[in-house]
Amino acid sequence: MRTITVEERRARLGTRHHLAQPTERAVTVASDMVGLHSSDPATVFLSARARVTSLKVPDLEADLYENPSLVRLLGMRRTLWVVPTDTIAQIHNSSTVKVVGPELRRLAQMVEAAGVSDDGAKWYRQVSQKTVEAIRARGEAVAAVDLTKDVPELREQFIFYKADGSIIGRSGASTRVRFGLASEGRVIRARPRGSWVSGQYRWANIDDWLGSPTPTLPRDLAQTELLSRWPHGFGPANETDIAWWTGWTKTDVRAALAKVGAVQVATEIGLAYLLPDDLDPVPPPAPWAALLPSLTRPRWVGRSGVYLGQHGAHVFDRNGNAGATIWSQGRVVGGW
Repeated sequence: MRTITVEERRARLGTRHHLAQPTERAVTVASDMVGLHSSDPATVFLSARARVTSLKVPDLEADLYENPSLVRLLGMRRTLWVVPTDTIAQIHNSSTVKVVGPELRRLAQMVEAAGVSDDGAKWYRQVSQKTVEAIRARGEAVAAVDLTKDVPELREQFIFYKADGSIIGRSGASTRVRFGLASEGRVIRARPRGSWVSGQYRWANIDDWLGSPTPTLPRDLAQTELLSRWPHGFGPANETDIAWWTGWTKTDVRAALAKVGAVQVATEIGLAYLLPDDLDPVPPPAPWAALLPSLTRPRWVGRSGVYLGQHGAHVFDRNGNAGATIWSQGRVVGGW
């Protein structure tokens, strides 16, 4: 059985994530890493800048908005990613589709509980269609400025109360409807209203933006195709690693591992998997260092000795989110 040492794991990260060997295009990085985190609008730009030679903001904006080879997509773990357009089918059908049913049922319950409609599912169907038509009529639309003007129902507020009548919280109809449409793969985030650090995105219909609707694939096929790519950048990985990154069940993970012919290897935390064509040793790259933004790290659990060292208390917030990190030779050596 092949053994992957801690040193080789670090070499794989530095090489496969383009930290030791920067590339020329952000789309190459997004492809090799199967997506870049985009929950914070700035993260994707900073993450790409660390991996792409002489990247400037307009370069990535061109890939995202002018001749799109990259798109912002709701994907794994209900998280926002920037992914290559040719991976939309894999990501949407493997990971996003499964949240549609629960999300729309939750929204219907909100609508009914708030007294907006007696039939929350019907309300969503009607309002979501009006929203799609309003976006299409404008080409692109800003939610707070355009859509709430064109679709008055989006101004509704769903207010939730305790038994004593005090307010627990509230949720805007516009946010929930757009999340539903994004989960269904009907709309997409376009260029933000502000600068590259703005999260106030314009919205576009995906078939207008990319020239065709979101492709459909059987879920098991989409999962197999996605897992045929991810371990090259993040392996060796065990079932827990894969389930964490994808948000899939362990049953889904095991089925996809079998279909891609994954091979077991020995690692510092036990058995893990690599793709069958990726078993050759990866030599250490030339010395490298990088400043990485938040939420771009590999899975930490069980890996503190590989990547994190003694810096956990300085890197993570109270909610378990990793902040911006300084890396050297495959290890975190500080934060920024």
